[in-house]
Amino acid sequence: MLQKTMGSMLEIARIQSEINRLFENLVELKQPGDASEQAWMPTVDILDGPETLTVLVELPGVGVEDLELLADGGDIVIRGTKKPFSQAGEPLQFHCMERAHGRFQRIVNLNYPVNTHRASAELKNGLLRIVFPKVPNRRGGAVAIPVTES
Repeated sequence: MLQKTMGSMLEIARIQSEINRLFENLVELKQPGDASEQAWMPTVDILDGPETLTVLVELPGVGVEDLELLADGGDIVIRGTKKPFSQAGEPLQFHCMERAHGRFQRIVNLNYPVNTHRASAELKNGLLRIVFPKVPNRRGGAVAIPVTES
């Protein structure tokens, strides 16, 4: 009974830690007092291949010069600015504006051991492709521990 209670307590602590991390990430997205608060968040797909983990991020209208990509522990931080549409030399008056622009930040938790030092990233046609080579999990999977009675 004591083992079940301890196991439940550890599971509750783990869930609370994950909830705290999620709220911290939400707080980072909002930057109070900043006139250009986040207007949109790019969508992400994560592909799990045999040798690599690939992260695909939709970034239409974002150039490499307006993009910052960081590995921070088990998270990938993608931030930058999507500039509004403009035509050189012509003043524009919008009749309808549905496409968001402005600053953005997206934090993606990889949940898999990867080599961030050997990662590669390419931005092509509005799609950012980040490829991480997988590394063996040093902690390994669950291991049963035999219990003896004395």
